[in-house]
Amino acid sequence: MSWVVTFLSQAVADELTSQPADIRARFQRIRSLFETYGLEQVRAPHVKHLEGRLWEMRMIGRDGIARAIYVTASGQRVVIVHVFAKKTQKTPRSAMALARRRAGEVE
Repeated sequence: MSWVVTFLSQAVADELTSQPADIRARFQRIRSLFETYGLEQVRAPHVKHLEGRLWEMRMIGRDGIARAIYVTASGQRVVIVHVFAKKTQKTPRSAMALARRRAGEVE
């Protein structure tokens, strides 16, 4: 069974839609790696473990840097819980807090 990438809600999908085209293209590339090769085969520089259940997709483009925070769920699902443009070296506390809260909604 292959991995499937989904969004927690339409609001999270809209967060990705608001990103520049090259960032969205990078997201689609990492998504296809998950779905083609499996989550276990995709490593840095594409993904990084943050804490607990939270992982991030690392997207870099001409227009900046963005992250998509995700968790895994039953049925080999990757659930994107937050997408944001990164402006500092460290992931902002507010982004982590929002991702933790949303991750609690995933079964």
